[in-house]
Amino acid sequence: MDVMIQLQRQLREHSAFLRKEGYLDDQFEQLQKLQDESSPDFVVEVVSIFFDDSEKLLNNLAKALEQKAVDFKQVDAHVHQFKGSSASIGAMRVKNVCIEFRNYCEAQNIEDWSNRSELPVCSHDF
Repeated sequence: MDVMIQLQRQLREHSAFLRKEGYLDDQFEQLQKLQDESSPDFVVEVVSIFFDDSEKLLNNLAKALEQKAVDFKQVDAHVHQFKGSSASIGAMRVKNVCIEFRNYCEAQNIEDWSNRSELPVCSHDF
């Protein structure tokens, strides 16, 4: 079997698994449809930018949460931006966690967020 065909099949299977598990939504599929022969690395480039931006946002969020007097408006702004970025690439699980976290920000209640049960992680063998 051609290596490229095998890799494409694996990508489809993995994407289907991530959709089924709620990690991705239709937006990711739309993103994939934008990739064509003229831009074969489009999805990889967009997702890479998302990861780079996410790292910066999460670092800023962590710094904001480490302050003695937490500025909830600032925290909410970081989470709002992360939610928007996640939604734009179809990272549904991340977007949903951001929505939940913003509710804690509105209530200015980080302690309850820290005490909640953890979300399940992806256990699929890559």
